[in-house]
Amino acid sequence: MMGNDVFTFLVGGKAGEGVKKAGSVAAHLFSRLGRHVFQMDDYMSLIRGGHNFSVISTSTRWLTSHYMKANLIVNFDRRSCETHLNDLADNGIMVFNSDEIDDVEGIGIPLNTEAERYPMKKLMYGVGAVAVLSSTIGFKKEEMNQIISNEYPRGIEDNIRFAGTIYDLVKIGYENKFPLEHGDKERKIITGNEAISLGAIAGGLNVYYAYPMTPASTILHVLAKQAENFKLAVVHPESEIAVINLAVGSSFTGAKTMVGTSGGGFALMTEGYSLAGITEAPVLIVLSQRPGPATGVPTYTEQADLSFALTAGHGDFLRLVASPATVEEAFFLTAEMLDIVWKFQTPGILLTEKHLSESGMTTEIDPTKAKWAEPILHKGGHYNRYLDTSDGVSPMHFPPSKEFIKWNSYEHDELGITTENAEMIAKMHEKRNKKVSALLEYLKDKDTVNIIHGEHPTNIFAYGSTYMSVLEALRYGKLNPTTVQPIYLSPLPTWELEEFKNQDNIVVEQSISGQFTQLLVEKAGIKVRKTIKRYDGRPFDPIELSQQIREVLK
Repeated sequence: MMGNDVFTFLVGGKAGEGVKKAGSVAAHLFSRLGRHVFQMDDYMSLIRGGHNFSVISTSTRWLTSHYMKANLIVNFDRRSCETHLNDLADNGIMVFNSDEIDDVEGIGIPLNTEAERYPMKKLMYGVGAVAVLSSTIGFKKEEMNQIISNEYPRGIEDNIRFAGTIYDLVKIGYENKFPLEHGDKERKIITGNEAISLGAIAGGLNVYYAYPMTPASTILHVLAKQAENFKLAVVHPESEIAVINLAVGSSFTGAKTMVGTSGGGFALMTEGYSLAGITEAPVLIVLSQRPGPATGVPTYTEQADLSFALTAGHGDFLRLVASPATVEEAFFLTAEMLDIVWKFQTPGILLTEKHLSESGMTTEIDPTKAKWAEPILHKGGHYNRYLDTSDGVSPMHFPPSKEFIKWNSYEHDELGITTENAEMIAKMHEKRNKKVSALLEYLKDKDTVNIIHGEHPTNIFAYGSTYMSVLEALRYGKLNPTTVQPIYLSPLPTWELEEFKNQDNIVVEQSISGQFTQLLVEKAGIKVRKTIKRYDGRPFDPIELSQQIREVLK
């Protein structure tokens, strides 16, 4: 076991060999023990072949990151074995497929030979990985068989027989090698995208549009699965352009609407994003980042769309951007953002990244605490869609109605009729701009920044899932600087950051150009001594990050 009470299991092989499933089963096995879990899946943009792996870390305490140094590694092929040789922790065990590898120190298991006895063949490898894990952590065969029956329902008898064979091969000399302490209680494991989906439902979502694009795609899958249960309309249109335009149209009818995409898809949506700005359409956009530019690296993670999200769209209109750091925060922030876009009648962006979107962690969420989206509604009489009010927010009214309702992409008067009158153009600009100051006042009563005060005089700034990596790195390294995570990025809550302006600050982010650093300097006047960056598509590892932070703190 690692000195910081974390046990890590890593399983790797080709796409199509059940790697991800084995990782998920391991995560739920740890959860059943009442332990906290963090699971990260690393996969290439291939349906078959390549190299995939799943790494699952577990502890009896709250865990906010996986660890790449693994106590137990199971490799299905040579490439996996070679890739993860340096990921083995001190006193760890490397298990490998001895039918393909014979020159590695560890436990050789003839996976090919044993799997050939069964119809499913290579899909059996994942079952074997679960068996290896069960044997080494001291799970009894009966307990393992129950898990396999629940998690691998196809060919149950074959799966149990195969697992038993692998279990016995590992048992000699390695049984209960890593006894795991039970935690306090079992918790649900959900991913960031699942939390976003459920948070939107809790906030009153009616319609979701998306053209599949990794890493936002699973939101579409989750909501489609829940559509009947929650009376949702979940639609896969022909393109991202159709997605954003349909979303604006749905908002016109009073439907609480959300869309999901990644950088390339949002690039296609930007004209529609401006359309939402001038029509004052309350549309929530989930933008889950991956490395760019262009197609970039589709299945990996980065934070280089921040500047894009902050400035997307042409013309002046209220741009709202917020980013959750944890799965729990993703749930509540999604509901809160859905409420705010309706309250202020403006498009908003929930900015996340592949690492949070697709990683799973144990969490406890009380859905009754989610914010329900409630727009200001017209109460009767003559209706002006763009009525100029003290805060710039016009009461909403929806069809069917005897009242005239007009949304317009051209500049318009209060009724929504197209205008080129200079005074009216200025008036409508000023009307929409009032919402900026109104939103600022509204946010001053909300939680807009997470701050954990430490004893060290240096402060560490991070946003999104990188904040989780920072927290775990500090725990591992026993470091205690103050950590600061702005939840809202536009408008940036400068009133909460005032105290840090002239202090010693460092930033941790996943952008080669330091986009988050630039935002803090420009908008909040924060003096940044050092920015720790990672931009290779992989999330920060807490051990490596703790060493980098320690060097900077010196």
